[in-house]
Amino acid sequence: MKKIVIFASGNGTNAEQIIRFFENSNKVFVSAVYTNNPEAGVIARARKLGIPIIVFNKKMLYSTGEVLEELKKKEIDLIVLAGFLWKIPDDFITVFPQKIINLHPALLPKFGGKGMYGISVHKAVLEAGEAESGITIHWVNEYYDKGSIIFQTKIQISENENPESLAQKIHQLEHTHFPIVIEKILKKK
Repeated sequence: MKKIVIFASGNGTNAEQIIRFFENSNKVFVSAVYTNNPEAGVIARARKLGIPIIVFNKKMLYSTGEVLEELKKKEIDLIVLAGFLWKIPDDFITVFPQKIINLHPALLPKFGGKGMYGISVHKAVLEAGEAESGITIHWVNEYYDKGSIIFQTKIQISENENPESLAQKIHQLEHTHFPIVIEKILKKK
């Protein structure tokens, strides 16, 4: 059975979609949700679905290596970043090459990088006058949003679009496509 862990910092709707997608699978198992935010909505969502939660701080991720050591013991097949806002340390990328993916709420390489998440991405897309937006699922490397693209899908931006309405459309794309792309990646491993 393939084991994945999900890293999330916020509300956790994508994490919930992924957990629900695989909850009856005999091929993929979500073994834990990791969060850097002790107030994150993802905690209640994961608990409700019976998934263990690991809350960690910057020191545990960047200095002591506790998070990495724990993940090594779990024999993880894929680490899924679903709204995780901190940069993944380089040693994770070394230990888990081509085993960490991220979901970005825009069409990379545009509108990526540090600080480009959530509503700020949608505001930037609209301010730039883009005709379309979408999602990008990519491998994680040592740079924010610069890893090889695995999957993209687009939507047209309507005339009276605002950041909130665009966010809703993007969330629908994320919920529809992210679990399916994860499943396809794991079939190849």
